[in-house]
Amino acid sequence: MPISDRTIKELINKGDLLVTPLNFDNIGPASVDLSLGNGFLVVDHHQMTNLSLDKPIHYRRIEGSRVIIPPHHFLLATTDEKVRLPNYISGRIEGRSSIGRRGLFIQNAGWINPGFEGKLTLELYNANELPIEVNSGRRVCQLILDFTDRPVENPYDGKYKGQSETMGSEAHKDRELKIE
Repeated sequence: MPISDRTIKELINKGDLLVTPLNFDNIGPASVDLSLGNGFLVVDHHQMTNLSLDKPIHYRRIEGSRVIIPPHHFLLATTDEKVRLPNYISGRIEGRSSIGRRGLFIQNAGWINPGFEGKLTLELYNANELPIEVNSGRRVCQLILDFTDRPVENPYDGKYKGQSETMGSEAHKDRELKIE
């Protein structure tokens, strides 16, 4: 069950939940709107012939606060806000409806584990027939939070913890690929 605006504010004021920088006007009835940060990543198609889940991806970094996403193209971005979840709250990212209605789909691999801390990498896809311009500072997604049934035994301590900029896929570092 999503956490309400009242509880979100209480958790922030108590210091258990961190969303920074935070404009309290961005707290909705059961979510917190997050904004696009600076810097973007796109797959460097000139360096690769195909993508594999088992090998690193070569990305091209686009610095700055503005990018134009061509039709039917994908890129990675980051939130402007840093988030820290306590060991009893999980989260997920949903694109804002107003942005999705423009044909810009925004995801975050779906899930944020209790204990995560850092900026969130966002997956942006232009489903439109026209290019879409996006700018840093624009509210593009919502952080939705849920309580776990009790504090988790092992808070998130994975490969994306502490990220401070847009990060590409680290699937090639998954534990099932490690040879013992």
